[in-house]
Amino acid sequence: MKIKLLAGILIVIAVAGGLAVVKALQIKTLIGAAALFAPPPETVATATARAEQWPETIPAVGSVSAAQGVTVAPEIGGTVTEIAFESGATVKAGDLLLRLDTSSEEAQLRAAQAQADLAAFNAERNRKLREDKTVSQSELDVTEATLKQAQANADAIRAVIAKKNIRAPFAGRLGIRLVNLGEQITTGQGLVSLQSLSPVFVDFSLPQQELARVQTGLTLRAFSDSYAGKTFTGEIAAINPDFDPVTRSVRVRAKFVNADELLRAGMFVRVEIVLPVQSPVLVIPATAVLSAPYGDSVFVVTPAAAGSTNLIAQQKFIRTGRTHGDFVSVETGLNVGDRVVAAGVFKLRNGMAVKENNTLAPKSSETPTPPNS
Repeated sequence: MKIKLLAGILIVIAVAGGLAVVKALQIKTLIGAAALFAPPPETVATATARAEQWPETIPAVGSVSAAQGVTVAPEIGGTVTEIAFESGATVKAGDLLLRLDTSSEEAQLRAAQAQADLAAFNAERNRKLREDKTVSQSELDVTEATLKQAQANADAIRAVIAKKNIRAPFAGRLGIRLVNLGEQITTGQGLVSLQSLSPVFVDFSLPQQELARVQTGLTLRAFSDSYAGKTFTGEIAAINPDFDPVTRSVRVRAKFVNADELLRAGMFVRVEIVLPVQSPVLVIPATAVLSAPYGDSVFVVTPAAAGSTNLIAQQKFIRTGRTHGDFVSVETGLNVGDRVVAAGVFKLRNGMAVKENNTLAPKSSETPTPPNS
């Protein structure tokens, strides 16, 4: 009985050992296959680093201001009896905007005009009498002075009436109306904004070291987030003669025709001064640059080995410079002719196998729509 039990145990142990050997061989085979497995190459689009001549520019951030702009306000208070404009309307210089109640001034004017007419009659009569020596020169002088005073009194009332007929001081576009019919307004109270939007100015500051490179008449381009793809062209109109003593920067003003009135007072814009010189740069698409806290880098496509048709991506760190449209200049880290990955950089790692396919990648442009920001 014991011999049979022992034989059974030995058989079980032999079978288990055989299974273990078989499984170990299978695992070893899988490990060997995994070691020999190579993932398929990633498909990427490439571009060649090339040398170009770019015009030198000076970037800045500016603010738009109207050539003429004011919040229309009355010199004299009163009650609004007529509103002669609509919000957002375009007006010419001298157009009536608003009329205040002038009923009391008109009554005063009639009385003052009557006194002026009487003084004029007396003065004319005394002039004739003076020719006949009927009145003295002093009496004539008194009537002449009375006439002038009466006329001045009438003119003063007319001036008050004119100030209560509020007119546009210059041509431009009106803003939103701030008063209502029948409202009692006070001296200096804002009635409506009036802005002359053609031309407009863009004011910005430049650091002290840039002063030698700028002068009036230089071309300047402006870009606004409000109008994607739109470039506004103007020129430098004035440079402040003094510097800010705190920031050591100089204030510059550029003039833009703005015939379509797209630029509005108070608008934020990015500007760049175009200098009359060009400099050589090494250019790659901006999409090729992989930005990280430790620096910018690109993936350069090279053969896996000498004479091999297989390609790999090697990561190289670079220092970028200016941007122009969809392109960026590279100051260090690349050479002319290097092929860089322009699309698909985020799925790569150093030494990964790649294959090129440039048919689906969007083309980079120096004048993209919308422009680079």
